Amino acid sequence: MNLFPLTSNNAQVSESVRTILDKSLLGEELSVEDACVLFATQGAEAQAVLDTADKVREKRVGNVGTFVITRNINFTNVCYMGCRFCNFAKEKGDKEAEFLTVEQVADRAEEAWARGATEVCIQGGLHPEIGADYYRNLIIAVKKRVPEIHIHAFSPFEIWYGCKKGRLEPEVFLTELKNLGLGSMPGTAAEILDTEVRKQLTKNKLTTEEWVRIIKAAHSVGVPTTSTIMYGHVDQPIHWANHLKLLRDIQKETGGFTEFVPLGFIHYETRLYNDNPDKVRPGPTQDEHFKMHAIARLMLQGHIDNIQASWVKMGPDVAARMLRSGANDLGGTLMNESISRAAGATHGQEVFPEDMVANIQAAGLHAVQRSTKYEVVKDYLVEGNGASSALTNRIAIQGVA
Repeated sequence: MNLFPLTSNNAQVSESVRTILDKSLLGEELSVEDACVLFATQGAEAQAVLDTADKVREKRVGNVGTFVITRNINFTNVCYMGCRFCNFAKEKGDKEAEFLTVEQVADRAEEAWARGATEVCIQGGLHPEIGADYYRNLIIAVKKRVPEIHIHAFSPFEIWYGCKKGRLEPEVFLTELKNLGLGSMPGTAAEILDTEVRKQLTKNKLTTEEWVRIIKAAHSVGVPTTSTIMYGHVDQPIHWANHLKLLRDIQKETGGFTEFVPLGFIHYETRLYNDNPDKVRPGPTQDEHFKMHAIARLMLQGHIDNIQASWVKMGPDVAARMLRSGANDLGGTLMNESISRAAGATHGQEVFPEDMVANIQAAGLHAVQRSTKYEVVKDYLVEGNGASSALTNRIAIQGVA
């Protein structure tokens, strides 16, 4: 039985691709091999993948596009890890080196709250003078100043570093941070969860096993996380498919991922590209952006149902188009963003809530401002700040309680 309709636009879709898309429409699980077939599609077949992802998105989360009002606070750009894809890191004595005090971080959180943010996303480099207490004191300072703001903070690499400095097991350190007010964690530093690729990107300083260990530790103590991928450099579709399967397997075990965020590699100012322009690709193509979001929707459906399109990486217009190719979320308004900018991103540091709403509505979806955990904050079909209870329940169940 073919569920994917045969029309003049998709008459060129092969039987093998059609079979995989039918599986997706039935909610069946795709294999790594299935995903590789879809990543290889071109032309009418690639469009069929995007169209199917749009149907599955509607089935899983409805015709709703979401965003969160947040502020990124990068408390230090001093880092000695030497990741070759990063142009954000500075040495301690560099004239551009920055290291905020916990009170300065709290100042920025308070400013964000005053501007309507419900979340601050706090990350930084691995500064040699940072110990476990800095991470603890940072949360204490922010919560003292702005008790109701959600703290989304510290990548698995930072947690690894804090554990190393404090000689603590991840579960112990994360429980301490949660009790102080940590609400959730970004699942960054994933890059590509493949040892050979990671050796080229970071000399495997945070291994795949260590990343997974810390993510599972967070989930085990009740700290939800996002999940990410950074693609378009020395990687190949087989790495993308294996990465998606690993995230799906973790989610089956823990249920702790709130969303999946594909992050395209930005090459302009990075050593990885500039030292090896014949071996490293200058980021993903637009076609790869679309297929990544679409195939992630198909592979992760029923497990991670929120797929975010990063306007910082792709630009607001392209990100909005992803909403009809599998994505259902446009991420945060940000207010500040320095990591992608340092690598050469050109899409600015902030979009405003009204821009998010306009982009979501232009895609033909119902715009909703959400919390970090995908609860409704403001429904743009309802006057004022109240949302209908049906919609509130529908969105809320996509996040982590």
